[in-house]
Amino acid sequence: MKDIIRKAYKELTDDYEHNVDTQSAYNIFYERPAMTNLFPNDLNNKKVLDAGCAAGWYTEQFIKLGADVVAVDMSPEMVEATIRRVGDKAEVLCCDLDGKLPFADESFDLIISSLVLHYVQDWKQTFAEFQRILKPKGSFIYSIHHPMMDINLSKEKEYFTTELIIDTWKRQGKLIKVPFYRRPLQTILNETLSNFSIEKILEPQPTEECKEKAPESYEKLMKNPHFLIIKAEKRK
Repeated sequence: MKDIIRKAYKELTDDYEHNVDTQSAYNIFYERPAMTNLFPNDLNNKKVLDAGCAAGWYTEQFIKLGADVVAVDMSPEMVEATIRRVGDKAEVLCCDLDGKLPFADESFDLIISSLVLHYVQDWKQTFAEFQRILKPKGSFIYSIHHPMMDINLSKEKEYFTTELIIDTWKRQGKLIKVPFYRRPLQTILNETLSNFSIEKILEPQPTEECKEKAPESYEKLMKNPHFLIIKAEKRK
């Protein structure tokens, strides 16, 4: 499965690097504004892990906010795209999120994971590692597909299972098969609570700018939530 995901994101790298920041209403007017509103007020000199950095948009934002940033992604091509974006201003590594992470205990103030964790089949190891490397009272903010959206892509419609979905995305004239895992809401929340305290659960709404510049996306997102965002904190 990892090889299929890597292949998909190898094909998607150019689109993420050159188009997503300016053309994707779901990123520009929906997920990113909601996520950034949950950032801690002061990130100057804070240690931040961008867990699943893709082409490095969040990595760049944290650098601008004065953070000491480490970015990781399982796709070598995405790692290269992030390095092209930020140069040596962040440490950028290629590694999976479902194994042992190459970081010391209690070394990060914040972990952010944007639209990544639905590619990880088993969250137990991932969340245990995030808990290990976060400092006490450190924050963990992540966004994923909303269960209400994912169930619409399910063949079996068995909501209470964790299910592999193979979606098809059209990017730059190509059809790309993108696999991910669908989970029920209770699994998402309970897996999070096994290692963290939940501070906020957010079903984002598109911005007013989306209504003006991408009205079809605005109407769709107001009627059917696509993403879910959770802000959590490491227990003492």
